[in-house]
Amino acid sequence: MKQVDTNSPQTKAKSDSFPPQWASQAQTPSKQVPLVSSKQPSAANWLQKAFALGIVTIASTTIGLTAALLLPLPMGLVAKDKITKPLDLWQFGVGYQVSRPVNILVMGIDRVPTAAPGSREIFNGRSDTMLLLRVNPDTDSISLLSVPRDTQVEIPSVGITKINDANVQGGATLAARTASSVLNGVQIDRYLRVSTEAFKELVNLMGGVEVYVPQPMVYEDKTQKLKINLSPGKQVLNGSQAEQFARFRGDDLGDIGRVQRQQALLKALRKQLTSPSVIPRIPRLVQAMQKYIDTNLTLEEMLALVSAGRKLGEGNFKMVMLPGRFSSPDEFRASYWIMDPAGRDRVMKQYFDIDPLSSSLEGDASATALRISIQNASRNPNAASQLSQRLISLGFSNVVIASDWADRQAQTQVIAQRGDLQAAQVLQQQLGLGTVDANSTGDLESDITIRVGDDWGKQAK
Repeated sequence: MKQVDTNSPQTKAKSDSFPPQWASQAQTPSKQVPLVSSKQPSAANWLQKAFALGIVTIASTTIGLTAALLLPLPMGLVAKDKITKPLDLWQFGVGYQVSRPVNILVMGIDRVPTAAPGSREIFNGRSDTMLLLRVNPDTDSISLLSVPRDTQVEIPSVGITKINDANVQGGATLAARTASSVLNGVQIDRYLRVSTEAFKELVNLMGGVEVYVPQPMVYEDKTQKLKINLSPGKQVLNGSQAEQFARFRGDDLGDIGRVQRQQALLKALRKQLTSPSVIPRIPRLVQAMQKYIDTNLTLEEMLALVSAGRKLGEGNFKMVMLPGRFSSPDEFRASYWIMDPAGRDRVMKQYFDIDPLSSSLEGDASATALRISIQNASRNPNAASQLSQRLISLGFSNVVIASDWADRQAQTQVIAQRGDLQAAQVLQQQLGLGTVDANSTGDLESDITIRVGDDWGKQAK
């Protein structure tokens, strides 16, 4: 199996952007995979490069959202399959495959007011969003962990602060080292940073994105030159509106509510990205987006990403937020997201196959002790109370009814709000309906959120 030569000059320069202990973990094969241009017809070669770069720029965006969908993969981890004609690029991916599980840190970077447009300084700001992504070829799955920007961490040589300051203090290298230390020493193979300027232009070139806006959103951040004014309801947002939706912080949940909205937007972007209608737009996307991205990924890795993303099934895309709580006003001078060590350990084990560093993992907690929140998203006004009674009869005692979910849906969702997929699956099996969703878009205070759809009406009869 041919692999990328990590000792080539281009690769060496990229590897040096991480600490030696990480760079040394990369594979060091003896042969370099030939560039696409040396093997493919010119038309296929152009489309392949354009598609890969387009996917990467789409994938990163202002908030790093769709990087989880089709993110390029680390060096030395790709092998090449035969490509026979340009249509294969869309139909089967671009022919590069991932050879082992790999983790990538994705950061959306805040505006730097003093940075000249197009300069390297645009990547020196705070990380507006931080995502850790795991692409696992063994299960054809992608896992995404959202790390809230206000997460309290200790940054080497800096002290106790928010994790979004790591990029300012030491760039991608320090951000990766800090994230790894917080997340049980997980190996971070590559990084991708994206300037916030990318998002509006990107969504406009894609023709907008359809999302459900759950509430009126009015907010202004003069420092970031961001003015938000959105009405509630399902709608197609243009680039400016999509940025407003993604970055809104004017509710009681602050940054955590924004993480939830970002995950909702990710699902909408993923749906749009898998449409063949995106292909004609790729050349313009590539040209417009290149100046907004900083990464240590190669073209071969980008191509491997496309192949992995095209294989991805709906159920194999898992999202979770780093479990924790808001700090109280009397705890610290700043407002923090305080990580829950037991929840962190569970997430890192289930999603990233990383064993806990301590004994804090809640491995034997009873499913019946879970805090379950019910949101009615059906046309039946009594669905939430009916389901609550059903759960209590099954032995679940910690059940609460939350506000209705205004966006009506046909199918019930069992949402693993804090990443506990095993508990969510047990609950779904006992109910005998709905689907298990691995994301954090439900009730923040719950372990599991059940969003009741119209299928419950059939079950309750």
